[in-house]
Amino acid sequence: MSTDERICSIALTLCPGIGHIGAKRLVSRVGSAVEIFNRRKELPQLLPSLPHSVTKALNDPSILKRAEQEVAFMEQKHITCLTLQDESYPSRLRECEDAPVALFFKGNIDLNSQHVISMVGTRKATEYGKNFCMNFLKDMAELCPDVLVISGLAYGIDIHAHTAALDNRLPTIAVLAHGLDRIYPPAHRNTAASMIEHGGLITEHLTETSPDRYNFISRNRIIAGMSDATIVVESAAKGGALITAELAIGYHRNCFALPGRVSDPTSTGCNRLIRDNKAALIENAKDFIQAMQWDTVSAKPQSVQRQLFPELTPEETLVTQILKEKGDQHINVLVVKSNIPVNRMTALLLELEMKGIVKAMVGGCYHLL
Repeated sequence: MSTDERICSIALTLCPGIGHIGAKRLVSRVGSAVEIFNRRKELPQLLPSLPHSVTKALNDPSILKRAEQEVAFMEQKHITCLTLQDESYPSRLRECEDAPVALFFKGNIDLNSQHVISMVGTRKATEYGKNFCMNFLKDMAELCPDVLVISGLAYGIDIHAHTAALDNRLPTIAVLAHGLDRIYPPAHRNTAASMIEHGGLITEHLTETSPDRYNFISRNRIIAGMSDATIVVESAAKGGALITAELAIGYHRNCFALPGRVSDPTSTGCNRLIRDNKAALIENAKDFIQAMQWDTVSAKPQSVQRQLFPELTPEETLVTQILKEKGDQHINVLVVKSNIPVNRMTALLLELEMKGIVKAMVGGCYHLL
């Protein structure tokens, strides 16, 4: 990928009135960030609904100059800029409609690891939550040593997830709510430095961006979008961890929650997620791996079964085609898109699961194997 694509992608994020979804759709429609700037005079005709503020900003040379300054800073600090055109861009995140058109990464880990989990929770973590982080990741290191652990470097569960991963030699990444010219909170600077050697730091924000409240809410979509599953360890009735869980559910990703006593305020959010069937109850790493079907014992029969049942009915072919084109889908969405009654769809999905073609996920979603 050329430096021009980096510069143009960064510049696109500086255009007022476009937003995450608008920027990604614009790149998808035109083909690349470079093409957007090369054809900016044609855009009003190509995309009549494009806000005037965006077309005006694209003609402002100051945003390209600001983007060039950012690239110069990255080169000086050995920071990688990833655009939607890069193979190294997190592929799970790319599937999300509000994925950033540019990410900034400092570290040494493959962002497209085979297994990726996020662990989030309250800033007021109890010993119960802290111990779960340590015990869970200790067992994960033995049962699934290639797992990548993502969190947000915040106080509480976040930092304990990172340190537990490091203690057990698991790579871990922090998604930051500010630029890579600072670390917030400063108390976690040493942990962040260790993570660069055994994972990394990633953000969508330019340098000189302050860790404002909105940025923390916005970065939660990256935590959820980069992961196969989000685990909420402890959460009050409201908080960023619950926002991350809702985003994960919206992306059709698996969501798990650690149950707690009904009298514990730090378990209120987790208990409600489980009660409302938004998250599966999690107790230990072994059960989690089985729920995710990451255990090698179950993986082998699936591939054998798929070879034993090579023929699909027209209805089964239709369902698999939808999953192939659209990615993971909820059963209700499959019913609408295929025009197959729900009772028949349930039977079809069970048959496809038995054949090793699809995998049932938490929350009524299905994944094409």
